[in-house]
Amino acid sequence: MTVEPIDPTVPPSGPGCVECDAAGGWWVHLRRCAACGHVGCCDTSPAQHATAHWRATGHPVVRSFEPGEDWFWDYATEDYARGPALAPPTHRPDDQPVPGPAGRVPADWRSHIHA
Repeated sequence: MTVEPIDPTVPPSGPGCVECDAAGGWWVHLRRCAACGHVGCCDTSPAQHATAHWRATGHPVVRSFEPGEDWFWDYATEDYARGPALAPPTHRPDDQPVPGPAGRVPADWRSHIHA
């Protein structure tokens, strides 16, 4: 079975990282799977759920889920990619802080991130 790397009709899974939200965790930036809409945290984040989603599903292309950013990344080629407009919303809520979400980010968050 071949999985298309991008489905522009699928909405994002929610306003934050699916796995971090389920575990009460936090993230630095968010990435949206262009195939299924899964929102995961970036590789700077402690848990790196967006990359884990790619490894588990084989969905290689993500789009930034940050306001003002519209770039795509292809994990398989380790390079930027092109893609169509995706179903809204195209980014996390504007009032969600970075890192986020509010109330779950430890005061020493910088000591927990991946550089």
